Amino acid sequence: MKNKFNIILAILFIVASSCKKELYQNPSTSKDISKFLSNQKETEEYIAAAYGNLQSPGLYGLYFPAFAEIPSDNTFDEVPSNDNAVYGQLDKFSTISSNDIVETTWRDAYQAIQKTNVVLSRIDQIDYSDAALRQSRKGEMMFIRALLYFNLVRLYGDVPLVTAETTDPNLLFGKGRQPVNEVYEQIKADLTAAIPLLPNVPAQPGRVIKTAAQGLLGKVYLTLRDYTNAKAQLSAVLNSGKHSLMSRPQDVFAVANENNNEILFAVQFTSGVNGNAEGSSMFQQYSPSATVTGAKGHNLPTLNLYNLYASNDLRKGVYVTLASTGSPFDNKLTAPTTIITDGPSDFVVLRYADVLLMLAETENELANTAAAAQYLNMIRTRAGLTGTAAVSQAGLRDAIALERRLELIGEGHRWFDLLRTGTALQVMNQYFRDNNIQITIDQHHLLMPVPQSQVNTDPSIKQNIGY
Repeated sequence: MKNKFNIILAILFIVASSCKKELYQNPSTSKDISKFLSNQKETEEYIAAAYGNLQSPGLYGLYFPAFAEIPSDNTFDEVPSNDNAVYGQLDKFSTISSNDIVETTWRDAYQAIQKTNVVLSRIDQIDYSDAALRQSRKGEMMFIRALLYFNLVRLYGDVPLVTAETTDPNLLFGKGRQPVNEVYEQIKADLTAAIPLLPNVPAQPGRVIKTAAQGLLGKVYLTLRDYTNAKAQLSAVLNSGKHSLMSRPQDVFAVANENNNEILFAVQFTSGVNGNAEGSSMFQQYSPSATVTGAKGHNLPTLNLYNLYASNDLRKGVYVTLASTGSPFDNKLTAPTTIITDGPSDFVVLRYADVLLMLAETENELANTAAAAQYLNMIRTRAGLTGTAAVSQAGLRDAIALERRLELIGEGHRWFDLLRTGTALQVMNQYFRDNNIQITIDQHHLLMPVPQSQVNTDPSIKQNIGY
């Protein structure tokens, strides 16, 4: 048996289930924050709670992957009217500002940001037994805050930017939303500051490490089309020697092989722990209807995507496979052995294959086509495919985009890839035409609506145009 750590807000205990120390976080008690965080133990508990927020439904517990995939040509909602149409609206580009996914993602992100702000505001005044540990924890909180703002700014555009502990919410009223460029400056500042503070290897699987911050900063620079700085950060991950591709696609997401060398950062889930509170409901929610108990049919890979895999592609049937009903589904998620909502699969936020494909894209945009093809072919070789036939910059641009779809399906990248490359309108409108879907999208669909509850609460928070 293996031993795994399960850290909750007030208790740190060992659960006999794994031979490695692993971070699980589920706050189970409530404490008065004004009287808390006075020593290292309490600070460590609160940091664990900040990690625990990443498991929230609006973040990596359920909604965020769908938020980042369903609007694209990668996935769809099988029964759009199901669950009050919250997923179906994403699929049909009819999302309203009271949509629960829109509301919950915003809320859960800012709750987690508040926890990081509390820690960062107080930790320098806390007596830590190990100064290096305190620095590492600061880096971890900066990374989580940057990750959450990166998600928010890509989904909603301008957003409120809060980087200090909120002691009186009334003080935030009237400040509205800060411009996208200011949010990105904060994201870059957090990640740049975090990198030298973070360890090369995690003390516990699930903790943030240096290469995770470098990889995320590289993705931020790539999103901003700053290819020179993107290459520097992504190359740092490559040259660290800390990561490698698993030899086979089926090794990447196997529960028995979690936190392997390909993983830079993953939100931790496990079955049968803490009253089944540490599992994920994604397997149930993202399974085709009538295939498992309570299957919802949300965020299913499209048949178009499944058919893009060549017959000899080793990822076909491994990353995406067909259910008995004929519907494709995300096979990166493992079925729970306890209850159906207690899935054991970690959610992988960033992995080495993504870094290599981002390096390929970066090199290609810098007109280094040979280097771009080299990185692209590392992914293709692992998939059992021959090297790319593309040689021109335009050809490689298309080949890299396709490879990202095939390799990263279900991991919450495709919609952001379309936004980053400026191809969302062209690709999606063509997809709708090709599939005889009576939808046409325009510029306003590239941002999600701001939650109506936020607009109602604070008139200085203006709604996005078109909603």
